[in-house]
Amino acid sequence: MARRLRLAVAQSTVPEDPTDPENLRASGRQIRALMREARDAGARLVQFPEGAITYPGKRVMSSGPRGTLGPSDWSRVDWDVLRAEAAAVAESAGELGLWVVFGAPHALTPPHRPHNSLYVVSDKGALVSRYDKRYLSHAEVSYMYTPGTQPLVFEVDGIRFGTALCIEVNFPEVFDAYEQLGVDCVLVSVMVDDAARAVVAQAYATLYNYWVAYSVPAQFGATAPATVIAPGGRPLARCPAANRPGLAVADIDLDTPDPDIDAALRLARPWRRTARTGLYDRHVVRGDGRSETRTEF
Repeated sequence: MARRLRLAVAQSTVPEDPTDPENLRASGRQIRALMREARDAGARLVQFPEGAITYPGKRVMSSGPRGTLGPSDWSRVDWDVLRAEAAAVAESAGELGLWVVFGAPHALTPPHRPHNSLYVVSDKGALVSRYDKRYLSHAEVSYMYTPGTQPLVFEVDGIRFGTALCIEVNFPEVFDAYEQLGVDCVLVSVMVDDAARAVVAQAYATLYNYWVAYSVPAQFGATAPATVIAPGGRPLARCPAANRPGLAVADIDLDTPDPDIDAALRLARPWRRTARTGLYDRHVVRGDGRSETRTEF
């Protein structure tokens, strides 16, 4: 049985003002249009950026004077429209037979702040799980969101996926944990205009020898476009470096004949796991002055 999946990574336009319902509707329409493009490209799963329906700007949401930073007033969001757009995305996933992962705020019971989340919808149109961002920025944890508490691993066609959001790229323990959980690919969705963060995300494909998918907003695509990165760190597909919507499409193939990926999957990744389990302990020499004295040639 083939262990292969075609993945599409989107860069869609992410609105930062959720107080205007038309912003939410417009992003929903664009998400669904890109989903159709992904299906036509043969994708089984399409990934969207952090806050794909909306990523509320911290000053837009502030309850203080306009342009200042303060606790977010979440009552200003049209949650009914936001939920309707999320439901429409899920319905479209079922119609297209396509898995979809997309970001949006997830409301909690007032007065608790929302989570900053990624929704995972199956090819049947069912919401199967949700990832809540665990490592938040200073503004997010101070004024905006409730942090999540656990990783998320889900499986499609025998391929295991993990999820991470934006600033979590700066926390290696997130990606080390996904290696220990045996994922084949980590879906990283961001809302940031930051070339360096994309480089760090690519490094995890080199360090842990799994695929990394990096989804960005279209408005930041010229800096670091949406990309699919192979185990070992080689980019497989990348959107044009332009501030416009698009898709990067590549295959995740666990039985690939590609020599670089094969070496990463079947040689480097198992060896590094072995090396972390005390492999070197029995080879250590103790009591040898030539080893222990560090001040002579």
